[in-house]
Amino acid sequence: MNFERIRQDFPILNKLVYLDSACMSLKPIQVIEKINEYYKEYPGCGGRGVHSISKKVDEEVFKARKEIQKLFNIKKESQIVFSKNTTESLNLVYNGLNIKGNIITTDKEHNSNLLPVIKLCRERGMKHIIVNSNNCVFDLADFEKKMNKGISLVSMVHTSNLDGSTIPAKEIIKIAHDNNSIVMLDGAQSAPHKEIDLKKLDADLFACSGHKMLGPTGIGMLYGKEEILEKLNPLIVGGETVTNSTYNSYEIEKVPNRFEAGLQHYSGIIGFGEACNYLRKVGMDNIMKQELKVNQIIDDGLRPIGGINILGPEDVRFRPGITSFTYKNKDVHQIALLLDHSKKIMMRSGMHCVHSWFNKHNLKGSVRASLYLYNNEEDAHKLVEGFKHVTKVIG
Repeated sequence: MNFERIRQDFPILNKLVYLDSACMSLKPIQVIEKINEYYKEYPGCGGRGVHSISKKVDEEVFKARKEIQKLFNIKKESQIVFSKNTTESLNLVYNGLNIKGNIITTDKEHNSNLLPVIKLCRERGMKHIIVNSNNCVFDLADFEKKMNKGISLVSMVHTSNLDGSTIPAKEIIKIAHDNNSIVMLDGAQSAPHKEIDLKKLDADLFACSGHKMLGPTGIGMLYGKEEILEKLNPLIVGGETVTNSTYNSYEIEKVPNRFEAGLQHYSGIIGFGEACNYLRKVGMDNIMKQELKVNQIIDDGLRPIGGINILGPEDVRFRPGITSFTYKNKDVHQIALLLDHSKKIMMRSGMHCVHSWFNKHNLKGSVRASLYLYNNEEDAHKLVEGFKHVTKVIG
């Protein structure tokens, strides 16, 4: 795979080094053109008319579902529910599923998967059980010990945006299912970077965001097994969620339409489908290999620097897309600002919406380099040299 050719699809890379893809990926020109196609050629409503523009929107939205279905190897396209993002998808489940037992999460949950659990447990008197990491690695033995028939939902971040480590999802799902528990995965960080086969993985629910996987903002999805989606109560009802209504009753639509209320983000859905098509052509295994190669250079360059502390597994193979670090007791935001202003290197600094983990470890945040398919070896070398320059400035 010619990744230097791929970089040409992202013209902004001629001006800077972009290392903040865990927050927001760049968009290739193919996705941008597909979004513009909607606004230029068929900028109408889907599902609400019989005229040709409306039918064209329906056709393109269906194509997008099929692209997503192929990327994740989903049995039926009707198992894909469009949402604004991963956060909304997760909240749809927490608010719509009749959860009565306890909930297990990891100790590295993004606030999008932590706060709804805290809120739900407070409201319903359930217990929130946390599986602690062991030297930054998911502790499967601790999970097995805490797992029991009283757990209704196992809800976990698949790949951590904090340090790039991935939980052993297949084993977790098997143990949970043996205890009759439902499993939901926050796939915001795994979906863009590795092959996700939802048939083989056997997760009951899976959420991700288009904006982290080359797609537009404001679009995400929730995958669910059919029997679970049928039990899920819609978060919002209104236009397009019913087949008929009277002044005191309504007939709910089939899945997934019942969850997609109101006029949809058509350009976002269509752009998301094009992004999935792009990723499939490149190949998810190729993407992971490229990220690992680049991240190995970053790790090799940064680790020998005195005072640096790289978060997560020591072996970069277990966090191929992210290097998150602190330096002495220096302000992480100052480091990120200096890298930006002096070297045009764009990185994230702070607690990355995982405040709970940072507070537990008495850290004020980290500087995070997060990679994607458009990053190359030169980017890695520029980061290493740029950070060495920063250390001379701040001491």
